[in-house]
Formats: sequence, C-alpha cells, structure tokens
Amino acid sequence: MYDFKSYEKPRDLTDAIALLAANPDARLIAGGTDVLIKLHKGKSGFSHLVDIHDLSELCQIEISSDGDILIGSGVCFSTLADSPVIQQHIPLLAEAAGTVGGPQIRNMATIGGNVCNGVPSADGAIPLFCLNTALTLKGPGTTRNIPIHQFYLGPGKVDLKSGEILTCFTISRDEYEGMQGHYYKYAMREAMDIATIGCAAQCKVEKGVLADLRIAFGVAGPVPLRCRRSESAARGKTLSQALLTEISENVAQDLAPRDSWRASRDFRLHIIKTLAHRVVKRAVNRSGVEI
Repeated sequence: MYDFKSYEKPRDLTDAIALLAANPDARLIAGGTDVLIKLHKGKSGFSHLVDIHDLSELCQIEISSDGDILIGSGVCFSTLADSPVIQQHIPLLAEAAGTVGGPQIRNMATIGGNVCNGVPSADGAIPLFCLNTALTLKGPGTTRNIPIHQFYLGPGKVDLKSGEILTCFTISRDEYEGMQGHYYKYAMREAMDIATIGCAAQCKVEKGVLADLRIAFGVAGPVPLRCRRSESAARGKTLSQALLTEISENVAQDLAPRDSWRASRDFRLHIIKTLAHRVVKRAVNRSGVEI
C-alpha cells in the first residue's frame, strides 16, 4: 500500500499550477518511476500528489518558426528516442533517451522528471547541457526561463520554486544547426543500470578544423558538468589524433569525480578520459571527417 493522503488529477496545466498553489505540501507525479519508489520505501514528503501525466501542454515535440526545438517536460523517453525531429537534428539526445532503464521505464519516465530529480547520473540531462538548453518554469502568475546549468544547485537540488512546474525545454537553432553529436553511457551492466559515467559531445567541423566543441559528463561531479576549459582549448584547432588525445587529457581538469561503492575516483577518471576520446571522435565522424 502507498501511504498518501490526497491525489489530484488536474484538467490542464493551469489547473495543475492552481492545485500546487493551494497545497504547498503537494508533489508532482508524472511517469512515477521515481516517486512511486520513494512512496514504496516510506519516504516522507510524498503524501499529497498532483498527477500531471499525459497533460497535453507538456507532451509536445515541435520546431518553432525560428527553428528552435521545443520539448515538453512530460515527454517520455520512448517518445523522445523515437521522435523523427530529435533523431534528425539532435541524435545525441535520442541516444541518451534510449539508454534510460528498460522499455517499461522508458515508456513511463519523462524527461522533465529526470531533470527535476537533480541527480548527476540523469541520462536525459547530460546532452541538454551540451545543447545549452533553456528551461521554462511556470508558477502562479509567473514564467521563468533559465539555462539548464543554473537549474542544478547541488546533488538532488534544483531551482524549482514552490508552486512551479517545469513545462518545456528549448534548444535554440544556433545550438544544433550544422553540428553533430554523440552520447555514450558507461555502466556496469549494458542495460537497466545507473551510469558509472555518462558523456555527451557536440561539435562543429569546418574545413578540417574543430570550430566548436561542447563536452558534458554525468557522475563526474555533484551535478552534470560541462568541460568548458577543455572546450575552449580545443576550438580552432586542426582535427587530428593528437587533438583527441589532448582533449581526453584536459577534461579531467574540469571535473571532480569521487569514490563511491559503484566505482573509485581513479577508475572514473580513466573512464572519463576514454569516453572523451571515443565520444568526440564519433561526433567528428558524424560531421563527415574521419580521424
């Protein structure tokens, strides 16, 4: 039995925001793949639920007239992985979505819930860091738009104020057009496991030169992290095996992996360097350049 005191199913997004405002103790439930586990384990703070699963305003994937890609927070990972829009324009996000849990989890878990959990291992969040994604947060009479890196405040902590709902992810046309990327998740099991390290890379290649590069890692610090110093050092350089090696050595300086029961710090650093080389190379290859 799940020990909750109230359960509300709003008619639409406006109704959901009103229900949250009326009950400050209420928590959102979408796919339920994390909330129901916490309820089953008797975690406090989940006695009042507002169910936003399948709200139409949160389930869209579309391209705006300006070419920006809009992803509703209620989109499940199966839909994200199979979306022609995502596969065509930002395949690294489709790849990441396909690594989340098993088919049953992907059919229920949402990209919004994955990000709002604030955990460093969130497969959905890591590519969004590479894409400089903007988040739209709506509350009673308020709307905020913030970059994803500002949303993460610490392990399990995000900048979601009382009464707010994360409604949409916006990926600007400038952040994906003319670029290619790749995502790889290293885990102890090949399926249905939390990442030991997750790595995403997005690059732009012009006449054999690495014109732009973004690299992001999960489980390499308290929140997903971009390797900004490494990115800056690599931009403008001619593509070569030596450059890939340089990038793989530099990324370790941008990150702060720790020891845990899943993996030691030294092992994580080894995986970080290996994945940086592999993932950037794959992104470059997708740009039509073989190294």
